[in-house]
Amino acid sequence: MTNSDYLLKAAIKKVTEKLNEILVEKIEEATNIAQDVPEILKKEFDCLKESIIEEASRMEKAENIQENESTNTYEDSKIKKALNEIEGINQQIDLFNNHQ
Repeated sequence: MTNSDYLLKAAIKKVTEKLNEILVEKIEEATNIAQDVPEILKKEFDCLKESIIEEASRMEKAENIQENESTNTYEDSKIKKALNEIEGINQQIDLFNNHQ
């Protein structure tokens, strides 16, 4: 064998060893990541669930505020109507008192 044959074989051997080393390292990394996936997914799901609950609570509060405002407006109009009726009755009493 010539020197170039030995160099070529040595190069192929070292490249193969390095590729195998990298492959084993990457497989180990993938295995570690795969083991962490359920925990990562659980954390993400918990965050999503918490976010959904917060949004539902915010929406409920907003609706309650809107309902209260509608109720208050209704109550305000009832009060105004009652005050107008009282004012009308007072005017009728004044008219009645003035005619006597």
